[in-house]
This record gives sequence, structure tokens and C-alpha cells, in this order.
Amino acid sequence: MNKKLLLIAILMLSVTFGFSQTKEELQAQKAEKQAEANKFQGEANAIQKQIDALPGWRKGAFGTIGGSLSNFNDWYSQGAPNNSSGNLGVTFNGFANKIEDKYFWRNSLTMNLNWVKLDNKDTELDSEKFEPTTDVFNISSLYGRNLNDKWAISGLAEYRTTLLDNFNDPGFLDVGVGATWTPLENLIVVIHPLNYNFVFADNDAAFESSAGAKIVADYTRQIGAISFKSNFSTFQSYEDSDLSNFTWTNSFSYTLWKMIGVGFDFALRSNKQEAANYQEVDLADADNKLQSYYTVGLSYAF
Repeated sequence: MNKKLLLIAILMLSVTFGFSQTKEELQAQKAEKQAEANKFQGEANAIQKQIDALPGWRKGAFGTIGGSLSNFNDWYSQGAPNNSSGNLGVTFNGFANKIEDKYFWRNSLTMNLNWVKLDNKDTELDSEKFEPTTDVFNISSLYGRNLNDKWAISGLAEYRTTLLDNFNDPGFLDVGVGATWTPLENLIVVIHPLNYNFVFADNDAAFESSAGAKIVADYTRQIGAISFKSNFSTFQSYEDSDLSNFTWTNSFSYTLWKMIGVGFDFALRSNKQEAANYQEVDLADADNKLQSYYTVGLSYAF
């Protein structure tokens, strides 16, 4: 009996030792393969940098989608026990840049659209439709002839308005020439002292076109699963400081699975003409508070 127990014990130890050795061998093989994979990935990244540095078109896009829907029936603990509500939002950032040895042509599009619905089923006075809230549209085109690897003579056209409500009322179109500075690969700084800010609006008392300086700083980059873009655009009027404005937008996207991830957008804006139009006062009497918005939700990388 004792001999049988001893043999069983020896057999179990042998099996355990065998599995232990197999696990260690597999871990060693995994480490070896991982080292090889890291080496090949580094070589692939280096080749990709060479490809990105070649002349030609470079295109990309990413965005954020956020939303929620709810429906309540006889939920008496709240003021409107029978209601349906929803919130839908989408942002989009896209670019198409043609980079050549002697010139460049950079084009970008930014949109942030949001709809909200609150339908109280016990009354017919409210709206059952999704009403637009956030409404941002901006498109720009920058062309430049290189003086060296950092500086270029350039021309810019930038237009921004709303799409869902009051399209082109107001609409702002900047057209100007000057210089573009590229201190880093992903950072573009536009300095245009000769610029005209065209303003399109029905309310002539609040909006006025003027000449001034246009400055734009844009940083767009993708690092692995992370995509982000920061854009600061300002117009400084030579005629009246009340006609000046700036907009600073930031977009961040992190891919979690395949092309889907999480995204965050944040923006600040100062525009006294818009404030005067909304408050229905003269431009000098407007309370120009700092405007802002943010969006958080699922993101999709194109």
C-alpha cells in the first residue's frame, strides 16, 4: 500500500514538474517572440515615417458621437410622469493636406452638431422634435509657397457659420495673405497681417466687416490609438476692437477597440458681435461673456 502511495506521489510530482517546465518554456518562447515583434514594429514605424515624409496627399478624420434616449410612463415621482427625451451629438474633424517640396495646400473641416428633445406627453404645447442646440461649422484652406523648411508665403480662406439654424446669419469669412511658420512637424502657425473679415448677417447694426490681422495655430497629431487636434483662430480688427474675435477648439479621441473609442471635445469663443445680436443691443452695450461648449461620448476613427 505504501509503495502504491509512493508511486502515486512520485507520478504527481513528475506531472507537476513537467507542466511547470512547459509553462516556463512557453513564457520564454513568448518573450522571444515579443522581442521580435517589438523589433519589427519599430522597423515598421520607421518606414511609416519615411512614407509620411514623402510628397503627396495626407488625409485623415476622426469624430465623436454621443447620445441618450429615455421614455417614462406614469413615473409619478417626477414633475412630468409621462415623457420621452433624447440627446444626440456628433463632432467631426477631417483634413486633406497636399505636401510638396516647394508648396503645400492644407484643408480642414470641423463640425459639432447637437440635438435635444423633451416631449411631455401630457401637454401639446411643447415640441416632439429634436431641436438643435450646439451648431458649429468651420472650413479652411491654406496655400503656401515654401521659402525654407520653416517659413512660407501663404494665403488663407476660413469660413465659419451654423448649419442647423440660421445658416450664414451670421457667417464669417476671413481672406488674407502673409506668412506661415512650421516650427514642428504637426504645428502650423499662420500670421496674416493683411486680412479682411467679411461678415454676412441680416442684422447690420450688430455685425460689420473690417480689415485686420489673422492668426491661426493648429496642432494635429496621432500617437498610436490617440488622436487629438487643437486649433486657435483669432481676428484682430484694425478699425475697432469690438469687431475682433477668437475661437479655440480642442478634440481628443482614444480608440479602445478596432475603430471605436471615447472622445472629448471642448471649445472657447469670444465674439462681441454675436453677443450684441443675441442680446438685441448696440455693439458697444453688449455683455461679451466667454462662450464655451463640450461634448463627451463614443468616438469613431475613420
